[in-house]
Amino acid sequence: MARPKINPRVWRPPAAPKADPDPLPALTVVQVNGFGAEDVLVDKGHVFTGVDDGRILRLTPDGRRLDTIADTGGRPLGLELYPDGRLLVCDSKRGLLLVDRQSGDVEVLVPRGPDLRVCNNAAVAADGTVYFTDSTSRFDLDHWKADLLEHSGTGRLLRRDPDGTLDVLLTGLQFANGVALAPDESWVVVASTGSYRLDRVELPSGRHTTLAESLPAFPDNIATGSDGLVWIAMASPRLAVLDLAHRLHPAVRKAVWALPEPLQVKEKRVVWVRAIDGTSGRVVHDYRSVRPDFHMVTGVREADGVVYLGSLNERAVAWFTLP
Repeated sequence: MARPKINPRVWRPPAAPKADPDPLPALTVVQVNGFGAEDVLVDKGHVFTGVDDGRILRLTPDGRRLDTIADTGGRPLGLELYPDGRLLVCDSKRGLLLVDRQSGDVEVLVPRGPDLRVCNNAAVAADGTVYFTDSTSRFDLDHWKADLLEHSGTGRLLRRDPDGTLDVLLTGLQFANGVALAPDESWVVVASTGSYRLDRVELPSGRHTTLAESLPAFPDNIATGSDGLVWIAMASPRLAVLDLAHRLHPAVRKAVWALPEPLQVKEKRVVWVRAIDGTSGRVVHDYRSVRPDFHMVTGVREADGVVYLGSLNERAVAWFTLP
């Protein structure tokens, strides 16, 4: 596939803060029969994930049985529970979907198109209101690195009301990604992967503030846990070479984008997750380790003291128990 052209913007990233995470607790890694289990969702102990051939998979609590429950015909990313029991699926090729867990039937709520290019992650209110991200209007998911290099800020946070009304809550986001809703639904948080930050939007006023800025890693999917904390999938530590390139003439990043794939900037192979207080931004948990069998955490979900992980670059899901 030919690479699209990029039009880089000069940006001066804030200095990366020092981080001293705790070692990751003992990790259980379970293989699945598909590549890129990008997000994870947990319901009654069952783990759901979507893989790059369009299938939605369900893993039993003991990890011994894996079933295909649906096929979106696209590329499922973020997964959430909808109030009527169906799965809400952010599909980068088809849009915002509802999937019946019994029949596998797929309903399109918001189709992919000029106004929704990369539907990425979502959070759902009790009344069925959906808060979701459109990562970029410039590039398809296959070229997500182009958006990070270009830094043009076309990502958005959107809201779909139960009657189908669509509203834009935030614009100008640098690869808009994870979404988390407060337990009392008083705010919603959105992650901007390309600017290492989380923004919080107060509801219903729409006033927004920065919850966490200058993170030491690329935030991906986020989710509110059963503990009330906002859990952050930290896909990779920040890359000094990329931060430097952002400060230099745009021609430098054009040259980087033109390099053959083996020479492209690569993520660092770590497993890293963090949990923060959604009101103050205070770090409550921070775990990082290097594993030979799992890396690039893009999905995270805490449920009753167990933290489940997904990865865009693995054929597996994983989990660990909080100490």
